[in-house]
Amino acid sequence: MIYLDNSATTKPFPEVIESYTAVAANYFGNPSSIHRLGMEAEKLLMQARAQIAALLEVKPSEIYFTSGGTEGNNMALKGVSSLYKTRGKHIITTRIEHDSIKRVMEQLEQDGFTITYLPVDEQGFVAVDDIKKHIQNDTILVSIMHVNNETGAIQNIAEIGELLNHYPKILFHVDGVQAIGKTPLSFKDHHIDLYTMSAHKFHGLKGNGILYAKEGLLLSPLLAGGGQERNMRSGTENVAGAVSTAKALRMQMENYKMHFSKMQELNKFIRKQLEGMDGTMVHSPVHSVPHIINFSAEGIKAEVLIHALEEKGIFISTTSACSSKTNTVSKTLLAMGVPEHIAESSFRISLAYENNKKELEEAMTVLKETIHWLRGVMNK
Repeated sequence: MIYLDNSATTKPFPEVIESYTAVAANYFGNPSSIHRLGMEAEKLLMQARAQIAALLEVKPSEIYFTSGGTEGNNMALKGVSSLYKTRGKHIITTRIEHDSIKRVMEQLEQDGFTITYLPVDEQGFVAVDDIKKHIQNDTILVSIMHVNNETGAIQNIAEIGELLNHYPKILFHVDGVQAIGKTPLSFKDHHIDLYTMSAHKFHGLKGNGILYAKEGLLLSPLLAGGGQERNMRSGTENVAGAVSTAKALRMQMENYKMHFSKMQELNKFIRKQLEGMDGTMVHSPVHSVPHIINFSAEGIKAEVLIHALEEKGIFISTTSACSSKTNTVSKTLLAMGVPEHIAESSFRISLAYENNKKELEEAMTVLKETIHWLRGVMNK
């Protein structure tokens, strides 16, 4: 099997599974309980929070555990809009955000908020000047995806953060689900107020995530109850999930330091192979994260190629995993100006640090042969 769908989900590190199992079996007490088992669980939870904070160079009090990217994005957007709506009801985002942003924006529009959806250029980048141009007196939030989940385009978070630093009443939220451990990041230097992460995108376990919220920032909580996570997310904490997430993030950061240059070489190899195939276009910009390569094979039905490759043990995807079953054309590619008939035949190869040149050589050979065979069948 050659797995090239890591942006949908990564395979958990064995050490992550082991840490989850050990904690779940031996430290099963409720962290809110005052007896020894509860206090042991609470200590592990505090350690996991501190470890993650150290890796991200922030304070433990700025780390909140969630169930993943969707919840983190909802917590950030709904938490801000609910608490700060008396200050203003205007939000700025882009046309290429993940559905966990887009759908929330649609809900907020129904609640009387005005949403500005910024366009992107043909490379998938939003213009910082566009953000500045659309800031209003009642703007309370700007939400921009760090790394696009379909093309890998890296938005200029540093420059956007510097711009918004001159507007202290506007909060800056970044969806970093595809970015963490894959591109440089500084919450402080980039003036980020809220940042969303999901463990299963960096070899952690599904159902676990992290929301960074700058110290002093107040949010209206989505869940009311026992007041866990400093009243931000009530409900008994998933201690084993938190510990395993800390482990996964540490290992991902280590892989980034050791293997990022290798990933760049693999990206160049794939690009060269794809650009050498007839009727194939690469949509990912050159200056994108190396683990995502988006391309189109003109005239090839997406689901047909996906299943044909699957039969040969190769796994890639079409758009994002959340949209792949709906047969919708990529809104990201359409926003970039890609013609619909080309966008309909788009695919995503997404790598992990564990991928190697040998398996990619095999995958590219099979991909080329399969596309050639499918075109022959269609032309009969």
